[in-house]
Amino acid sequence: MSTQLTLPQIFTEAEAIARDAQSTFGHLNAEQLNWKPSADQWSVAQCLDHLISANRALFFLAFDQTINGTKQTTFIERLPLLPGFFGWMVFKAMASKQKFKAPANIVPSASTLDPQIVSQFVAHQQEAIKKMKAIEKLNPDNVIITSPFARFVTYSLLDACGIIVVHERRHFAQAERVVATEGFPKS
Repeated sequence: MSTQLTLPQIFTEAEAIARDAQSTFGHLNAEQLNWKPSADQWSVAQCLDHLISANRALFFLAFDQTINGTKQTTFIERLPLLPGFFGWMVFKAMASKQKFKAPANIVPSASTLDPQIVSQFVAHQQEAIKKMKAIEKLNPDNVIITSPFARFVTYSLLDACGIIVVHERRHFAQAERVVATEGFPKS
């Protein structure tokens, strides 16, 4: 019951997200990138900042530990069936239209973000792809990690890669809605 995405499909989607971010948001100025439809909604810059923070805080450590051979399997990661179920469940939740509250450690800054956030996101995306390609030869479907959100949730590194791209598409769509909102500053 995994996400059923292959790593080549994930690489293709991650590369497309980087291209789409550059072409859709790369021309926006600082005011446009930081404009928010309302006080409780995120700007384009905040959506991109959130993705960078989430990937670094939540997934890159597991990738790095797997790549350098220091990842230690916990008891809960050894339980059969749970990783496949949880991987599928988290993937489907991220792919849904349901709203979720971001954990405090990955909520974007409320202040004005660097107008270079689009190029920072594109560079970050290349880093993410590099890490995902590095785990490819390590059989990521058999490497189980624990979710940084809930210590009882486990899924494979392959599912984690799928979760990354579906989470990125989710917030990319959110950023597109910001640009389409009435009142969005025109250059």
